[in-house]
Amino acid sequence: MRVYLLRHGQSEANVAGVISDDPAHVHHLTSLGLAQARAAAGELAGIAFAHVYVSRHARTRETAEAMLEVWRRPVPVSVDARIDERHSGLDGRPVEAFNGLVRPDPVNIKPPHGESFREQMARVRAFLDAAAKRHGAATILVVSHENPIQAARAAAGLDPEVAVREALGNCAWVVLDWPPAEGV
Repeated sequence: MRVYLLRHGQSEANVAGVISDDPAHVHHLTSLGLAQARAAAGELAGIAFAHVYVSRHARTRETAEAMLEVWRRPVPVSVDARIDERHSGLDGRPVEAFNGLVRPDPVNIKPPHGESFREQMARVRAFLDAAAKRHGAATILVVSHENPIQAARAAAGLDPEVAVREALGNCAWVVLDWPPAEGV
C-alpha cells in the first residue's frame, strides 16, 4: 500500500502556539490553512486515492473536505483515532511546555497523562497495518498531524531519534510504502 501522510492546514492552535491534542477542544483551520489545503489538493490531483483517513480533530477533517472540493470526485473518508495527535496531557498549554518536557529524550519520555513517542509509533503502526490489510496495493491519503507522521516514518524504518526531530510544515506530506520492505 502506498500512503500519503499529509499534515493538516494551519489551525487556530498553530497560530496561538498552543497544544491541541484533545479532539473535544475544537481548533478550526485558518483562512491560510484552507488555502494550504486547496493548494495541496491541486498538487495531488493526479493521484487516484482509494480512501482518505482523518484523525478525530476538526482541522484534519476540514483539510480533507477542502481537498475533496478541489478534486470534485468522491473518495471515501473515515475517521480513525489511531492517527490523532500525540497525547501529551497538556492540551491548551503553550507548545513549549511539551517541548521543554520531552527535549532531554523526545523518543522515550512519557508526559504524565500522555504517551511516549514509542507508544505513539505503536498506535500509528497498528493503524497502518489495518489499512494495508483493508486496501492491499491501493494508494491512500492520511490527513493527520506532525507527530503521528513522524511516528509513521519511524515505524517505517527511519531512526526514531531522527524522525521525532524532523519538522513538517502545514499541508506538507511524506510518502511511505506499507508494510516496509523486509529488514527495515
